[in-house]
Amino acid sequence: MLPDIDSLALFVQAAEMRNLTRAAEASHITVPAASRRLSLLEHQFKATLFERHSRGLQLTPAGEHLLKLAREVVAGVHHMRAEMANYASGRHAVLRVHGNTSAMTQFLPADVAAFQAAHEHVRIVLEECWSEEAVRRVRSGEADLGVVVGGGDVSSLWSRPYQSDQLAAVMRADDPLAGASQDEARLAFADLLERDLVGLEGSSTLTRLLTAQAAQQMRPMALRVQVRSFEAVCRAVEARLGIGILPLAAARSFADAMRLKVLPLSDAWASRRMLLVTRSQPPSQTPLGTLLAHLEACATGGEGDQAADQAAEQAVNQAAM
Repeated sequence: MLPDIDSLALFVQAAEMRNLTRAAEASHITVPAASRRLSLLEHQFKATLFERHSRGLQLTPAGEHLLKLAREVVAGVHHMRAEMANYASGRHAVLRVHGNTSAMTQFLPADVAAFQAAHEHVRIVLEECWSEEAVRRVRSGEADLGVVVGGGDVSSLWSRPYQSDQLAAVMRADDPLAGASQDEARLAFADLLERDLVGLEGSSTLTRLLTAQAAQQMRPMALRVQVRSFEAVCRAVEARLGIGILPLAAARSFADAMRLKVLPLSDAWASRRMLLVTRSQPPSQTPLGTLLAHLEACATGGEGDQAADQAAEQAVNQAAM
């Protein structure tokens, strides 16, 4: 009997998360059902795939090898499903782009929309997620392209530089710190560590970065409020619950309406580079290769680059054939 695709997808989830409960939740099944599925896989392959410990799951050598193979199978099924959906939508190619919150709030939607307007035969499916999740989805084949904050683990993936963003402190306009700072470039993260802070939930790349930087300075960080969106951070700041730290452009989009002051951080690490990541380098004359070239051109201000336009037109014509 052949293993079913749902069990293989569950196995990939469990192997990556190292936790059966979280894998079951992500697969929308109960823990006992998930355990039975994994046991059946081990029976079908006549090999132990996991070592089960109180701290979680650990892959055996057989499990490590199956993980590589299962990722390819799951990726192929996701691709098959997306491609077959094209017949219903009238499109000839589907690209699944998963972007981190910072990119989605600032520049990615506009950059993707510009590409979409010029390539009506390509369907872009755009979804927001944390950088770590975007990397996982690209590795598993659930996404064709991820947009992530640089500095994370992108080993085994092909990556290219994209846009940059600058972190900034967000405070009420009547905050004493806002009034005291005459030079926006001189506000340092250390200046904020005596204050209550408002941030994103702990699994976010930004919160982990701030926690690590506070630890490097051997000072505590008083994260009083944790929320799930940039707007919610600004709302909490507006309500006098603390000072937020957000990407500059995203913070400025809320500043006027909420009467907030946005001051860029001077710390070197506060200037971050986004990366475009794919499972491997795509051929330039494919829809994915063309989208990558377009996004790179957007990052350098070269949206009108003639070579990229010619490549895009050729890729669209090939996709439509």
